[in-house]
Amino acid sequence: MDVMGDKATLLETGRFVQPADRDDPGAAAEELRHRLAAEAGDVDAMSVLGSLLLRRGDLDGAESMLRAATAEGDRAAANNLGVLLHQRGYADEAAGWWRVAAVAGSAAAAHALGRHHRERGDEPAAEYWLRQSAEQGHALGAYALADLLEHRGDVGAERWMRASAERGHREAAYRIARLLDRRATAERTDPSGRAASSGRSDSSGRTDPPGRADRAGRTEGGGVRSAAVEAEQWYRQAAARGHRRAALHLGAILEQRGELKEAGRWYLNSAKGGEARAACALGFLLRDAGDEESAAVWWLKAAQDGDGNAANALGALHAERGETQTAERWYRAAMDAGDVNGAYNLGLLCAEQGRTAQADQWYRRAAYAGHREAANALAVLLLQGGDAAGAEPWFSKAAESGSVDAAFNLGILYASREDESSALPWYERAAAAGHTEAALQVGTARLRDGDEQDAERHLRCAAGGGSAEAAYRLGTVLDARRPPAGPPALGEPAAEKTECEEWYERAAEQGHRRAQVRVGMLAAGRGDVVEAARWYRLAADAGSRNGAFNLGLLLAREGSEPEAALWWTRAADAGHGRAALRLALLYARRGQLVEGQRWASRAVELGPAEVSERAARLREALQQELTA
Repeated sequence: MDVMGDKATLLETGRFVQPADRDDPGAAAEELRHRLAAEAGDVDAMSVLGSLLLRRGDLDGAESMLRAATAEGDRAAANNLGVLLHQRGYADEAAGWWRVAAVAGSAAAAHALGRHHRERGDEPAAEYWLRQSAEQGHALGAYALADLLEHRGDVGAERWMRASAERGHREAAYRIARLLDRRATAERTDPSGRAASSGRSDSSGRTDPPGRADRAGRTEGGGVRSAAVEAEQWYRQAAARGHRRAALHLGAILEQRGELKEAGRWYLNSAKGGEARAACALGFLLRDAGDEESAAVWWLKAAQDGDGNAANALGALHAERGETQTAERWYRAAMDAGDVNGAYNLGLLCAEQGRTAQADQWYRRAAYAGHREAANALAVLLLQGGDAAGAEPWFSKAAESGSVDAAFNLGILYASREDESSALPWYERAAAAGHTEAALQVGTARLRDGDEQDAERHLRCAAGGGSAEAAYRLGTVLDARRPPAGPPALGEPAAEKTECEEWYERAAEQGHRRAQVRVGMLAAGRGDVVEAARWYRLAADAGSRNGAFNLGLLLAREGSEPEAALWWTRAADAGHGRAALRLALLYARRGQLVEGQRWASRAVELGPAEVSERAARLREALQQELTA
């Protein structure tokens, strides 16, 4: 039997399995039994004893036994003799014995001989012997053959890689998983070559661990989904056999799917095996769960092992705590590890401290290395310094590289020059990527152009993203379509709120003053005086002169004229002409003609035209009364 070649040698790494424990009574008894049989001339016992001694590292004792067994035609002994000679550095003699064993039918020897020929650059001979090994069902032979064929770009590589994986080869299982993962990703890519989804790093400069791409994919024929599912199965098999990178990828898949507890277990297994990226990913998982201290422990481990992403995370953690010197040290460590986020984060740190020159330096370093958000940040810095001409090319570079914020900022830059035709395409690009304010700008532009349908679509996107202004504008679009409401019939229940009112309320709840006034007006129209007063008061307290004016009207109708006068005064002082006219009329009725004339003059100044006309007539009448 091919003991060493089939079971004990890890030829792909050159290591050997751990030798049997000499202190184990069972192992010692077995060795003694084989030794006695070998001394009695038993060839099988010689072969097995030679393999046991080889495992132990007793090369001299092993060689004599293996040579004796080989002389009697034992192919396992010939294979193991080759292993022993290869370990001693006699590669050519080892190959000779492997050839003897391989010709005799040893799959392990054929694998070793194939590896020997490949190391010497003789690929035809390597392929011949590796194929012999693989076709006999040898997992290592199938893997080595697949690796050789893959190197040559041969389509048959996948078949043999699968064969090896199915026979328990963990590296083969991992490589099949990676192949399927790449295939699924390629099928999710649109015809222009852009990925169907993209991610953005957080403040720590975090980049997602491998395998975190959106796995929903398309389902035509089950292609993308089935490839992703099969990839996960192979990752799981490889990870279960101790493959640390497979455990990392499996953890990422599970985390993306929301199965955080199991993801954490695989990250932990991988991290304990020395995979720095897994330690980093585990740190983020713990941070997201609220365990910042444990996260820092794993980030530290990963950063010390050279993971720039973890170093960035540590930098961000210390920056949040106000420990800027420590943060800077970790950002520099990230940069030294080749992570361009380190330079970008250093720029952010310097900018927050007002160290503009240093921020410019670090932003430029990251931007020249292709960091699109650094290019955008550099452009913002230049724009803040008054260098719009210098900012524009950096905005363009970042936007063309896919920065959504840069596309929006470029639109703002062109709009500031009153170049709306150049601004709009950049707004549209940012809006298409989900930028809320860009969608608002596009919606507003479409309203100006009279394209109400497209305007509504963009305003809904912006309002759904949290823009109060978009919610208000969407409300006005929908409000304009409503038929005028007639008086309710006797006993008819109050009408439900319309969609436009719901959008007004959403904007109002976010503090949008015009929306608050409009919600108050709608409530007043329904006869809900208390609700109307609440919204008017909120708007007025926030500085809305229309809110103050309408609150005054409401109070006056309810008989609280003195309080109404206070709100009208606030509105008039803020430039509201109708409020000034109301005050003029109020004081005239009270007989306070001078005060009435003063407010009438103020209303004439403030307008609008019909208010100015009425106020002028009132002022003239008051003047006549005063001079009578």
